[in-house]
Amino acid sequence: MTPAPPLLVIAGATATGKTGLAIRVALALRADDIPAEIISADSRQVYRGLNIGTAKATVSERQGVPHHGLDLVEPDQPFSVADFAAHVAGVLDHLASSGGLAILVGGTGLYLRAVVRGLDMDALPADQDVRARIEAELADAGIEAAATRLRSLAPALAVGVDLRNPRRVARALEIAELCGDGPRPAPVGYPGAASWIGVDVEPAEHARWIADRARAQFDAGLVEEAAALRRRYDPSLRAFTAIGYQEAWSLLDGRIDRSTAIDLDAQRNLAFAKRQRTWFRGERGIEWHDPASADPVPRVLRIARALVASRPSGGRT
Repeated sequence: MTPAPPLLVIAGATATGKTGLAIRVALALRADDIPAEIISADSRQVYRGLNIGTAKATVSERQGVPHHGLDLVEPDQPFSVADFAAHVAGVLDHLASSGGLAILVGGTGLYLRAVVRGLDMDALPADQDVRARIEAELADAGIEAAATRLRSLAPALAVGVDLRNPRRVARALEIAELCGDGPRPAPVGYPGAASWIGVDVEPAEHARWIADRARAQFDAGLVEEAAALRRRYDPSLRAFTAIGYQEAWSLLDGRIDRSTAIDLDAQRNLAFAKRQRTWFRGERGIEWHDPASADPVPRVLRIARALVASRPSGGRT
């Protein structure tokens, strides 16, 4: 069988320049006739129409490099890490045939882990945002309503859950939202050569980057994007927990002014970045770079070329 393609992972917190780094590396490799392609590992960029608020690479930025993992579903359609893993498997199969390099880039740690380490749902770390929302819903609607929702959302998973136990029901709902209700195979690590690169910025500098990006997103039309989405979809959908949309809607409704909306956006992103750093501290084997101190592209290109060179020869059998 064809060996798995080499995999370069670029991970890090929000607003650290991951996507720009991935694009620069991919363009340089493709200029040398190495068919590098980018896979976004961002749980909000999978939704169509959520562009500015999720810092999705623009159409012009994607020119010259095939991108995957973007615009996979509508905001009102369910999408889990298992769905993401299935999507990536198809991309990797294509790259295995073409002899290319996969560049997996993003800040959704669970998506990255599912590809590189395999997904162990029994040891799935808590998603604090999802858990807080589920616990609030359980407190408001009660255990019977939560159990009914679990049976509807994940009937196979619900079979093994004590539906009278609020803690177990809440955990099962969290797993169902993140992973779906499909088969639960044992986790399997990535079968090919893989290297992890991390990008992070000194906290004070990162706070400035986050504030600058928040202003730029509002200047680029985030409020208009949010207004258009609210006309088409229920604003309580999980997709719209992406930072920026609630702030834009509050501005549209006159509850806050523009300056406050931008400040709240930046504050939420700072808190989000802190949670992302906590996650990535638990991952082993990441080589960290500070793009504010030195351009990481030369080093990352050397790693990428070494990955490609290490790929074993072989064909389908």
